[in-house]
Order: sequence, then C-alpha cells, then structure tokens
Amino acid sequence: MMKASPPANDNAKVKAAPACAICGRPRVEKYTPFCSSRCADVDLYRWLNGKYAIPASEEPDEDSRDVRLEDE
Repeated sequence: MMKASPPANDNAKVKAAPACAICGRPRVEKYTPFCSSRCADVDLYRWLNGKYAIPASEEPDEDSRDVRLEDE
C-alpha cells in the first residue's frame, strides 16, 4: 500500500500562536486573551480607570427637542 503524501504546503497547517493583548507574548489558555494574570490585571485596571472608551455619538434628549420646537 502507498502512504498518503503530506500536503504540498505544510505552512497551511501551522497557525501563528495568538499573542497576548497587552504584551504580545504567546497566550496561555487559562488567561486568554492574555499570557498571565498580570496582563489580565493590567487590562482590568485600564478599563476601571477609563483608559478604554467606546466612542458614541449622543443624540439630543427628547425634552430638549420639544423646547426648541416650542420656541420656533
């Protein structure tokens, strides 16, 4: 019997290990998406201190729209 030949492109099977979101080291499954509890704590600290923010556009309140319409 013939043995199956390996795929021509061995690189297709190899995936780059995902990097830690904070320091870039390889992730550890226990702390994913981080490499350690230290990096997880750094990320939490940044969230709690407002370093990260989700941009939003605020729409005017309905009450303020009513006031403008009455003035016109």
